[in-house]
Amino acid sequence: MPFSSLGLSPALLRAVTAKAWPTPTPIQAEAIPAALQGRDVLGSAQTGSGKTAAFALPLLQAIENTTATRPRRPRALVLVPTRELAAQVAESINSLAEGLTPTPKVTVVFGGVSINPQMMGLRSGTDIVVATPGRLIDLVEHNALNLGAVSTLVLDEADRLLDLGFSEELNRILALLPEQRQNLFFSATFPPAVTALATAMLRDPVRVDVLPETNGEPDIEQRAIAVDVSRRTQLLRHLIQQNKWSRVLVFVATKFAAEIVADKLRKAEINAEPFHGELSQGKRTQVLGDFKASRLSVVVATDVASRGIDIAQLPVVVNFDLPRSAVDYTHRVGRTGRAGERGLAVSFVSASTEAHFRLIEKRHGLALTLEQVPGFEPVETAPPAAEGAVAGPNNGGVKGLRPSKKDKLRAAAAAAARGE
Repeated sequence: MPFSSLGLSPALLRAVTAKAWPTPTPIQAEAIPAALQGRDVLGSAQTGSGKTAAFALPLLQAIENTTATRPRRPRALVLVPTRELAAQVAESINSLAEGLTPTPKVTVVFGGVSINPQMMGLRSGTDIVVATPGRLIDLVEHNALNLGAVSTLVLDEADRLLDLGFSEELNRILALLPEQRQNLFFSATFPPAVTALATAMLRDPVRVDVLPETNGEPDIEQRAIAVDVSRRTQLLRHLIQQNKWSRVLVFVATKFAAEIVADKLRKAEINAEPFHGELSQGKRTQVLGDFKASRLSVVVATDVASRGIDIAQLPVVVNFDLPRSAVDYTHRVGRTGRAGERGLAVSFVSASTEAHFRLIEKRHGLALTLEQVPGFEPVETAPPAAEGAVAGPNNGGVKGLRPSKKDKLRAAAAAAARGE
């Protein structure tokens, strides 16, 4: 199916041709015609599948067909969960809009930087706003932005925006938008609870689910290595040096771990930097720029880097700490093996996290052999876990380490029965 069959305007077809995209990806082939018809869309497809163009092209065509108002008021709002994804999405939209006359103005706003330049940039108006929720609300409260003319709302990485972490901010933003609007929600994953919430917000949506086997299975080798917690940094250093990995994205659970692991790697003469939400935006931009340009070998990151960041030809991802959820595992692994490239995803599994890793395997239909690396054979054993124990706030989200409230009540009852 060629792009010309999707109903795109001549100017946008020229933009697609300039990018040398041969044919639409499955998510684009199904979502673009529905969006051009004004339908709400709930689109799910793996990372690297072309979701940004799937909403950017219809969004630009809607603006192209609308007479501009003076002063310009935003007619499209794209919400994303992270600063880096905001910049990346805005760059993609701008590259597709270059051939349009007049060229739509795309404004990207996010926190971590001064609000004043963003307020000044909005004085002359804009057509499309790409924003993180918190900064968008700040700009509205400063009377720098009015959302009353928005006709299309896009949630990119919608599962993250619809979860509890963003729910309050999202509800405030929805109250500022016109009730009659088009909604386009896209993500790599839609857990059942999030799907139910998203569906309740949409009007007769077109559901587009592109399964991996439909879109072409990414060429990602997944490995699991057993290792004691205290020897993970040594093992990471060994693997980088032995395999001559040129660039590695390492995921950890906390900003403190990101700083510590990166510092230890630097002491081993490995060019590494931490990446987390507490860094200034300038530093985060610098780290990603150096990493993409291969001036940096290793980035040790929290999950702020797992959502939507596109690093071309990234060969290796390492789960130094396992993700808290099976959904986050998908996003982490999806940073490698993009655009037809081969990738490798390695997970470190300790005795205390093996049960959690088996849960991740089950959720993803995996059956990985738990390897051992000579010289790093684990000696730790798993602590006893109460039946039905669940994740707690201090155990990194790993199931099986903390007893539940019911477990504690059962234990107390048993102790009382024994007369203890």
